[in-house]
Amino acid sequence: MRPHSSLLAAVAVLAIGGVLSVLLADYQLRLLNISVISAIAVIGFNFAFGLAGLISLGHAAFVGMGAYTLAIVTTTLGLSPWAAIPLAITLTTVFAGLIGYPLLRLRGHYLALATLGLNVSFTIVLTNWVGLTGGTNGISNIPDLRIAGFAFHDERRFLWLAMVFLAACTAAAVTLQRSSLGRAMMAVRDDEIAAEMTGIDVTRIKIIALCLSAAFAALAGALFATHVRFVAPEDFSYAHSIVYLAMLIVGGEGTVIGAIIGATLLTFLPEWLRFLGTAYLAFFGLMLLVILIFLPTGLVGLISRLRRGKRASKWGSMP
Repeated sequence: MRPHSSLLAAVAVLAIGGVLSVLLADYQLRLLNISVISAIAVIGFNFAFGLAGLISLGHAAFVGMGAYTLAIVTTTLGLSPWAAIPLAITLTTVFAGLIGYPLLRLRGHYLALATLGLNVSFTIVLTNWVGLTGGTNGISNIPDLRIAGFAFHDERRFLWLAMVFLAACTAAAVTLQRSSLGRAMMAVRDDEIAAEMTGIDVTRIKIIALCLSAAFAALAGALFATHVRFVAPEDFSYAHSIVYLAMLIVGGEGTVIGAIIGATLLTFLPEWLRFLGTAYLAFFGLMLLVILIFLPTGLVGLISRLRRGKRASKWGSMP
């Protein structure tokens, strides 16, 4: 493990965000803010899917739980968004831990279907519990984040704050991934029986991975609520869970940088390919198919392969 790698990753994220906040126009800044929020959610998803190998299609439900918790307590109880964020993370993490015991008895496509059902049930509850969630009308007038009277109400200001959160999440995720806990998750992903024989509590590791995933998702949801200042059930449907999965696969599962690259690329891709119209969906499906077949380790894997190829050619050319 290289020293200070997590700190360097956080500094790199902040530096890139600072440069982009100056160069991009408002609409592009809005897309970048959405991609940063998505990146935080996908970094969390990487714990469950990329490291522990849990095939989950309910990640958007955790994002939605974080968003709705903040929206409800700030608009009905008058709680500060800063106080609501840790509350949203705590409630979502506890919920993930509670459902983890029955859900994680399932494996493979059974787990995928169960988590998909969880996400569908979550949106049904949001739609029908009108007194609490506002139903299909959602919740509006969510207060924005402020520090000493300085409001993060426009896209550029919010990006500065969002990049700080992303940098902190990146540093934490890199540290956790390279710790003994991260190695235990990867051992469970690779071979549960072998991991158990070495003394790893497989069920405990899976639940921790799910809880970490939910905590990052809840933070992303809370930031989404304060950014858009409106939440509705369709923002957290199962389709969004599939998008998070696609972001991680495209970027490169099992890596923090892959989560960030995938989230950014798939947020901006519809804008870049707007000229295709509805054919964009066909292109998107084809792109995923190509990546799954030829780049199973995602774009990060391609970059690593190109770097190894250059290094090999350099050594091969030496006399």
